[in-house]
Amino acid sequence: MTSGTIYLVGAGPGSPDLLTLRAARLIARARLIVHDGLVDPQILAMARPDAKLVCVAKSRARHTMAQEDICALLVAEALKGQDVVRLKGGDPFIFGRGGEEMEAARAAGVRVEVVPGISAANGAAAAAQIPLTHRDHASIVSFVAGQCKGLSDQNWAGLAGVGRTLVIYMGVSTAAQISEKLMADGLAPDMPVAVIENAARPEMRVLRGPLAALPDLVAREKVKSPALIVIGDVTAAISTAQTRIAEGAEAK
Repeated sequence: MTSGTIYLVGAGPGSPDLLTLRAARLIARARLIVHDGLVDPQILAMARPDAKLVCVAKSRARHTMAQEDICALLVAEALKGQDVVRLKGGDPFIFGRGGEEMEAARAAGVRVEVVPGISAANGAAAAAQIPLTHRDHASIVSFVAGQCKGLSDQNWAGLAGVGRTLVIYMGVSTAAQISEKLMADGLAPDMPVAVIENAARPEMRVLRGPLAALPDLVAREKVKSPALIVIGDVTAAISTAQTRIAEGAEAK
């Protein structure tokens, strides 16, 4: 029997309009879709009526299915001759564990194809109109995971500061540790920060403040995942420019 193909597909930051054409076509024709909890229901609604949808959502407190079991499921279905769409929020290879699933597929001799998606960082920044790079403010961008083993022991020195933008995934629950860690590494307490919640969705919020106040901001505004933390001058410089433009328009 010829094995099926595992498609590691990026669903982007939320809106179906931000899917690639390749992703939309695969979703529409798939008979089996194994998806994360962050995939928007509107995207899942694009599946054919007889498609089987399997949710393998992960959260800090509870995993519907362990990663090893997800890999085993994908491989087992593909070995039966079934094509499988593994649908992930954002991009499969940016904190999406797509690399692990690709390795499992290759080890089993199963064909795998990766369909990139707009990453959470790119989608959130665009929706919030925060350029991650800017000739006047930042020429370096770094992505880090704010929820991982050994967070306090990781060396983030040099990832944020003048001329740099730091984007933190999964950092809501560890905002206090992140703030303390960065300031201990020498980052100024008044470094501008933006928290982008539910990026590219109707309920999106963009919250701003200084690094030292990040834990209070997250707690006071009751920020919940999905949310990204962006640290750097771009988060303040552009918002200030937008405010000035708005004030000028009102004066006219």
